[in-house]
Amino acid sequence: MLLGTVLVLLLAGAAPASSHSALRGTDPDDGSVLKQAPRHVTLTFTESVGLLDDSFRVFGPDQRRVHTDEATHADGRSDTARVGLPGKLAQGTYTVAWRVVSADSHPVSGAFSFSVGNPSATTGQLDTGPAEDPLTGGLHDAARYLAYLAAALLVGLAAFALLCRPADTSPLRRPLVAAWWTLLGSTVVLLLLRAPYEAGTGPAAAFDAAALGRTLTGRPGEALLARLIVLLLTAVFLIRLSRRRGPEERPAALAIGTALAAALALTWAAAEHASAGIQVPLAMTSSVLHLLATGVWLGGLVALLLTLRRSAGGDLPEVVPRFSRIAFAAVIVLAVTGLYQSWRGLGSLSALTGTAYGRLLLAKLAAICVLLLVAGYSRRWTALIAAPAVPARAAVPAPVPQPVGAPAEGHEAAEGPGTGEAGPASEESEEPEPPGGPVKPGSGDPGIRSRLRRSVLVEVAVAAVVLMITTVLTGTLPSRAQAEAAQQAPVGALPPTTEITVPFDTGTGSVTGSGKVQITLDPARVGENGIQALVYGSDRGLVAVPEVRITFSLPSRDVGPIDAELADRGGYWSTNAVNLPLAGNWRMKTTVRVSDVDQVSVERRVRVKP
Repeated sequence: MLLGTVLVLLLAGAAPASSHSALRGTDPDDGSVLKQAPRHVTLTFTESVGLLDDSFRVFGPDQRRVHTDEATHADGRSDTARVGLPGKLAQGTYTVAWRVVSADSHPVSGAFSFSVGNPSATTGQLDTGPAEDPLTGGLHDAARYLAYLAAALLVGLAAFALLCRPADTSPLRRPLVAAWWTLLGSTVVLLLLRAPYEAGTGPAAAFDAAALGRTLTGRPGEALLARLIVLLLTAVFLIRLSRRRGPEERPAALAIGTALAAALALTWAAAEHASAGIQVPLAMTSSVLHLLATGVWLGGLVALLLTLRRSAGGDLPEVVPRFSRIAFAAVIVLAVTGLYQSWRGLGSLSALTGTAYGRLLLAKLAAICVLLLVAGYSRRWTALIAAPAVPARAAVPAPVPQPVGAPAEGHEAAEGPGTGEAGPASEESEEPEPPGGPVKPGSGDPGIRSRLRRSVLVEVAVAAVVLMITTVLTGTLPSRAQAEAAQQAPVGALPPTTEITVPFDTGTGSVTGSGKVQITLDPARVGENGIQALVYGSDRGLVAVPEVRITFSLPSRDVGPIDAELADRGGYWSTNAVNLPLAGNWRMKTTVRVSDVDQVSVERRVRVKP
């Protein structure tokens, strides 16, 4: 019931998207020169994004901020952001600084420029402000790391107490309480810092009531609120667990504890990479299992270390093997879910070395390999400490001297003829084994326990490094999303083989006086291109006109006009030899002459790829 409630709260409205949003394109295009001022600025992303009060800042040619409308989603599409511009914009270059929040809770920002009429003569770079406040970013990252660490300890310590069943759980109580308070405090800090972290402002903005209210209605804020609720329920559970009287209550406690741990892990999965991208339900399940296995293994290591240091050790031969088996199962879960999440985030093997996400993943894998090597070393001492100790055999006391004539104990007297003395003892009697015989090491051997403690301590230290890399990794753009953003054409771009429809109207009123020109540009890349142009009249039929002329210019680089020099092929106009030397947003001017005195020219933007 608890898991269902949290799931409904966090996943309402969730839709598949590319994990960690990346900009797919802008309209106007970056660096474009427009004849007329646009009415809107539109951004398109690889996933749904959340808008902020200050998502757009537009600066004019005089480097002053331009008044804009409130940011909205274009045409109701959640993967877009749009802002309206004033009706009249002066000629010159405009800079647009933008900032949105991706579906996996991470803010994304950037800037681009476009020009109206002619580019501005000034070359000074405009300061659009920092991408984030360093102090806010540092505090936010520290709180995220503490939250991961505290959650692993909380889950691992409780799981160790319930599954490994040590006779004395007193060494685990204070660390368990400290982990709970640390997770509570870091969650509150994350909730307060959410607004300034999204907006890129200083920590003082955390106390803005309006900003905090917006945080509580967003997905990341809802996830943090759900975490606080789960923590309060966990506190009640831990109090009841400390008063547990008998083993018959253990199954119920284990079921409730598992549900709370899964709900806690879900508050991370529902607001980070797993909540957006391909295969969202499977990714959410994998993320929850991964987080739980991390807590059971790494938090359990801390519990084992505390038990080895402070416990009397009488039940260690039972407790240590139990944890060894549980840790092995957790490592299997981590391997399976980690492999799936790596594939989902990377997208290709080349991304392992070619992207920041891939390099961080390699660093995490290297640290995990070190952790596994140390764990294998620990298992050697685990096997020894699990073996029962065999004490030295006690020495057999020497026989007590018997009075003359009395039979020896355990033997019949051998009387010689005519004598009353005892005969010699049996030759089968065994000599007693000397004291200090061989001892089989076990839990009572302080040397074995000391070596296991040192080995587990190294595991804990390496595990802390793994968690630190994981914290950075969850805030890094996945390679798959980066590749998707690079592969998809920007807004307003044309596919490699493009059909462009250019309407015209000379005002003569004849069938050939108005219509459209259908132009095919192939392949719309730098170098030689082919063009075909078909002219349709007002009756939508093909018509013959005296001339069709197409020229290309690239104002941002002072290139052109380049005449395509179309030839009449008897029903259509074409050429296979127009050379476009540079990539960029070209201005294609189409002139249609329908008589000796009537002609019209229409311009369209064409993007030429490298």
